[in-house]
Amino acid sequence: MEENEKIISLRQIIDALDMKILKLLNERAEVALEVGRVKSKSKIDPYNPQREEEIFQRLQSINTGAFPKQAITPVFREIISACRSLEAELTVAYLGPPATHTHLACIERFGSSVQALPKESIQEIFETVEREKANFGVVPVENSTEGVVNRTLDMFIDSEVKICGEILVRISHDLLSISGKTGDVEKVYSHPQALAQCRQWLRKNLPQAQLAETVSTARAAQLAAQDPKAAAVASSFASELYGLKVIESRIEDYLHNYTRFLVLGRQISGRTGKDKTSFLFSIPDSPGALYKALEPFYEMSINLTKIESRPIKDKPWEYVFFVDFEGHFTDAQIHRAVSDLTKKALFLKFLGSYPRSS
Repeated sequence: MEENEKIISLRQIIDALDMKILKLLNERAEVALEVGRVKSKSKIDPYNPQREEEIFQRLQSINTGAFPKQAITPVFREIISACRSLEAELTVAYLGPPATHTHLACIERFGSSVQALPKESIQEIFETVEREKANFGVVPVENSTEGVVNRTLDMFIDSEVKICGEILVRISHDLLSISGKTGDVEKVYSHPQALAQCRQWLRKNLPQAQLAETVSTARAAQLAAQDPKAAAVASSFASELYGLKVIESRIEDYLHNYTRFLVLGRQISGRTGKDKTSFLFSIPDSPGALYKALEPFYEMSINLTKIESRPIKDKPWEYVFFVDFEGHFTDAQIHRAVSDLTKKALFLKFLGSYPRSS
């Protein structure tokens, strides 16, 4: 009885604290409204990734209480998202339909209080942002087990959009169906990369099932919801959205399965001190050309985090190189290294400097 009374007393304290939190949230919202009026009058973009990253870093650094450090960013992401929606409506295009991993990445980055626009292709996302029909776009660029998304890289060659952020998402796949029973499954739908990431599990547990590729994991869930003999490899979010039951959770072959997404925009992000920069370039077809092009980055102790080559479509056996490296374009050593690269490259294009995903 004493324990119940103690719980009741503690719950009353929590209720009182919740009221204080709600009061403070409303006070923050009022300030956000004023910020929105000032930004609108001065024609300042409502979304500032540099400012938001600074908020997250500062709050994590000063947190000394029991509240989990890793929970600070997602909690304040939603608070900022809700307050930002009072300033102006933010539209973000993503690879749809709803409940794809790209959709989840969009929510993780921008919060729930945005207008998320599902698009049918990566090309359409680029075009939507470039034509100013959306403020931002979210596209997958590489997976830790299946490699790069070539279509995303190829789009940067001709597009004028910039990279203004990245999102690193742990990818977990569930097997979903109407009945939730393995014995009913004769066909499994999913995106080619999702099927590849679950290849061993599917071969062991559903060796007779037909594997059918779809444009997205969410589309797979839609199809499975229409066929009692079918299942989908998709996210747990898709099961909720499309009314499916989970046959098995986390069926990916490798638990450390991550996908990196890029945030596309038309603005260049400011320096945060924890940044990454991306370029693409082409070089002469001669011995040592790539070595000479990248040598300045070694000399300046700049850490290259990625280099990828893609064929130039109208020039057989010629390639364009994509590079990511740590630091912001305004950093002195990076500016010098890129200036040196410019002298050696046939073509060079700045794709963006942006906050690194933690």
